Amino acid sequence: MAVSVVFSSVAGYLLGFSDTYPFSWTVLLMLSVGGYCMVGASNAFNQVIEKDLDILMDRTKNRPVPSQRMSVNTALTVAFLLTLIGLVLLYLINPKTAMFGAISIFIYTSLYTPLKTITPLSVFVGAFPGAIPFMLGWVAATNQFGIEAGTLFLIQFFWQFPHFWAIGWFLYDDYEKAGFFMLPTGKKDTKTAIQILLYTIWLIIASLLPSLGYTGKLHIGLVATMAIFALGIWMLIYSVKLYQKRTPKAARTLMLVSVSYITLLQLIYIIDKFLR
Repeated sequence: MAVSVVFSSVAGYLLGFSDTYPFSWTVLLMLSVGGYCMVGASNAFNQVIEKDLDILMDRTKNRPVPSQRMSVNTALTVAFLLTLIGLVLLYLINPKTAMFGAISIFIYTSLYTPLKTITPLSVFVGAFPGAIPFMLGWVAATNQFGIEAGTLFLIQFFWQFPHFWAIGWFLYDDYEKAGFFMLPTGKKDTKTAIQILLYTIWLIIASLLPSLGYTGKLHIGLVATMAIFALGIWMLIYSVKLYQKRTPKAARTLMLVSVSYITLLQLIYIIDKFLR
């Protein structure tokens, strides 16, 4: 998770810098370390809040806090320290970057985490902090939040749904032990599969927006557009397979494809910028 967040932030930064906003290794380093600290802080707070639930699930029972390898007080100390370091580093880049970093950690720990045991809408709430890293890099590079950063946010926002619902599907039994509601209907049913399909389509549309010329300085050429479209069809195929088979294996495959999708999309955007 931490690596993907840092990668997304770096991708956003590489897309954002220009002659107007020159590249800086110092800013890139502060963005990477600051973003990593914010993820670490979120994870630490999450383990403290969910320690009694994490111990019930196979995938989380060996985490430091629930397994009691780390005390709650130590975890909180680490969490607050990482938050402070992360925010200071992001603030040194510019105040807007720090603000979005703070919003991300607040929503993740104070809203998304407690809502997981209450409502399937937790995934919707969690999609907001999850979508911030890609656009955070742009804001770090330009000190601006406009249509470009908004588009990067939108892409990663829609990506969250098929990705996390696929995880929620193949880990359904494990999540059920802790009472987590990770699927939109609460079940591995047709309606959930349809929503995964629909959000995959919205993701494809959002990913192609930079090709239309209405997203400011964020735009991609014809070759990149074709590559992104092909990438979208690839992910859609596996979304359809999940709809048809509705098996944990199909969901796991879609999850892996979704990780490849967002990584390759960011690489295509970056390569297109430097080749045009």
